[in-house]
Amino acid sequence: MAHFHIKRKKGKSYLYIREISRVDGKPKVVKQTYIGSPERVARLFADLSTAMPLQLQAEEFGSLWLANLIDRDIDLAGIIDSIIPKSLQEKKPSVGEYFLYCVLNRMIEAVSKNKLADWYKNTAIRHIRPVEIKRLSSQLYWEKWDRVDEDDLKSISQLFFQRVWQKESPNPDCLLFDTTNYYTFMATETNSQLACRGKSKEGRHNLRQIGLGLLVTRDTRLPIYYREYPGNIHDSRLFENIMDEMFGVVCGLNKGNESLTVVIDKGMNSESNYTWIDEHSRIHFVTNYSPYFSEELTSIPLSRFELLDIEKNRRLLDEGKPKEQIWSYRTEGEYWGKRRTVILTYNPATFRKQEYALAGKLKTLKQELLVMRAKFGKREPQWRKAGVVKERYVRLCERLHVSTDLYVLKFTKTESGAFMRFHRDVNRINRKRAMFGKHIIITDNHDWTTEEIVEANLDRWQVEEKFRLSKDDDLVGTRPIRHWTDSKIRCHLFTCVAAMTYLRLLELRLSRAGINRTAEDVMSDMRHLHSMLYLRAGDKSFKRCVEKPTKKQKEVLAAFGYVVTPDGVLQPLKR
Repeated sequence: MAHFHIKRKKGKSYLYIREISRVDGKPKVVKQTYIGSPERVARLFADLSTAMPLQLQAEEFGSLWLANLIDRDIDLAGIIDSIIPKSLQEKKPSVGEYFLYCVLNRMIEAVSKNKLADWYKNTAIRHIRPVEIKRLSSQLYWEKWDRVDEDDLKSISQLFFQRVWQKESPNPDCLLFDTTNYYTFMATETNSQLACRGKSKEGRHNLRQIGLGLLVTRDTRLPIYYREYPGNIHDSRLFENIMDEMFGVVCGLNKGNESLTVVIDKGMNSESNYTWIDEHSRIHFVTNYSPYFSEELTSIPLSRFELLDIEKNRRLLDEGKPKEQIWSYRTEGEYWGKRRTVILTYNPATFRKQEYALAGKLKTLKQELLVMRAKFGKREPQWRKAGVVKERYVRLCERLHVSTDLYVLKFTKTESGAFMRFHRDVNRINRKRAMFGKHIIITDNHDWTTEEIVEANLDRWQVEEKFRLSKDDDLVGTRPIRHWTDSKIRCHLFTCVAAMTYLRLLELRLSRAGINRTAEDVMSDMRHLHSMLYLRAGDKSFKRCVEKPTKKQKEVLAAFGYVVTPDGVLQPLKR
């Protein structure tokens, strides 16, 4: 409830509006708005009329209210507090609430812990979930998160995904798994087992990396398992290390005996991984295979390919792009010690992109080789040895990400001097072109149709979409990772995965109401739905209301069973 409060400073009176709510069962001031000196107050109220209310403050409301509503079915704070109970002398917020306030922020506009309290000051959080803003400091976050160890976080994540599973009941027959990594600016001397130098998927190889593996269900695109890992571990080793745990979690969620298929990328391929899968009758796989290791397969003529009857091809046909459709050739082959079903696909659009890229790189190679030949012929310093020129050519190819055998270099010495010659290896280039647009898919699901196998493989974009969202500067905002200890990094990554999960739950809820919008679009729109504190002439007290929603905002509110009345009150729809 809002009321006037007068403070005296140096003998002068100043007017404030205080709003009080119960925090931890006790009435506390949750919001204090400065009005001003008596003179300023007199000016403010001089022109106040019934037609023009005096608006004193507007706060961001819609997006935060929506994010908090998504959490009601899951109760993240309750899950965490059941694992990390409140200590005898601990003050509110609890450990679980600290996690929740971080997740809510990452669903809207991710900021660092240093800026979190300032961000919440401009929102209506104190009316949605009463909290003392000053307690959301980075120091208190550090102290609270310091109580959460790795085993606690595993228990928390399992309970969290169990709640999500119970709420949505996704179909576990097909799962999608992929990995990514996030660079950090952590100094070399800082002790960390997670932050290691490795191959960065964003090209920042000089920085320490932290990896994240994510498993999502194919039908709902909901995360149901994740694991952080050191940035120098190869994907195949990670997959091998977590298979027991990951599939144990999935089988625990799915109490039936149905088989499940995991769709993975070629980075997870290894003999030991597929030996493990072959030993488990319930588990099957769909994976990619590099065309460079199977030139004989990619040389199959396109005349033997068949047009696929898949959703993507139907959409391309509707868009008037029949020449962009994907074709396939089905066969079998021995891979990782067993007979597997093999699908070779051909995408004309990918072929054109790869051919265009190769033409540009061949042109660059030729220009650089002409310069090298001239310098070698002139016997310039540092260019007089054939071995040095060859080494620089290899480095050039590495920089352009092409193989070194596309050009053949020859060096000769005669009485008149040394000469360098080069020419394209036409046969090698043609063999490389024969791979363009080709994609190899391997599975042990022999009873699946070609279309089912290809569509399952194409759906890997669903995991990649989550990774793109996690690297968004506003939503989720996993990077830059601003924590410098492994325990805090693990807590940070959990909040990011939880935020991704909640945003997907939001999309599913809206989809069931016939609203097909992305979480980014909805959150951006709902941020403009404000809560306002105002005073109208003749009123004895201040009132708080929600501003009039737009048509799209009304649709979102209705999808969750709420409406804003003409006098600005948010209330459940009458059924």
